[in-house]
Amino acid sequence: MSAVYTKKVEVRWSDLDPNFHLRHSVYYDCEAFVRMSFMTEHGITPSLLQQYHIGPILFREECVFKREISFHDSIELSLHICKSTHDMSRWTMKHEIWKNKDTLCAVLQIDGAWLDTQKRKLSVPPDAFRAIFNTIPKSDDFIWIDSK
Repeated sequence: MSAVYTKKVEVRWSDLDPNFHLRHSVYYDCEAFVRMSFMTEHGITPSLLQQYHIGPILFREECVFKREISFHDSIELSLHICKSTHDMSRWTMKHEIWKNKDTLCAVLQIDGAWLDTQKRKLSVPPDAFRAIFNTIPKSDDFIWIDSK
């Protein structure tokens, strides 16, 4: 993969399950965090989403768990886009969660789109959003897909 966007996340005590490793739902929270971090760092802020009456939605979220994550582990999340329509209205993203810089712990994949929050219908994002969204690092197997 050519470009990489990553975020470090601290494991909190409240993130653990009774077996003292990361709760399954925290993996999904982490991936949402990295996506929203990318968007806000590049100008698609929550207030801008409200202004344009648009927001990202998910159709599918899948996680393949590979290794446990414990309280003292250092974790880093990556973000890549795997597929997208040319207008960036529909997309698939992949996240990897690594611990201690050398162990792949989970691979998460999502399918999403943009929702017009007033009409409650799927929408094409504004040009400015598409330009930013197009800067998300692309996976090595990235493909453009036809609009549905």
